[in-house]
Amino acid sequence: MKHSITCKYKEVVQLKENKCPKCNGVEFAEGTDFMPIKSLDKKFSIGSNKIYTFCLNCGEVISTRIENPNKFRK
Repeated sequence: MKHSITCKYKEVVQLKENKCPKCNGVEFAEGTDFMPIKSLDKKFSIGSNKIYTFCLNCGEVISTRIENPNKFRK
């Protein structure tokens, strides 16, 4: 099954110190797949979305983070 990533932010993120490890590109954007990650301890939790930072030149994902990590605190 093919999933697409929807960009939440219209502006392009310019990372001066970071370059894409695959193509040396310097333009990045952020998006989510709207598939929340859930805690193993809280089965009925809504969870939190994953945010991907990816290269606009080649599509390489250089970062994945949790939108709201506080939902996983005990």
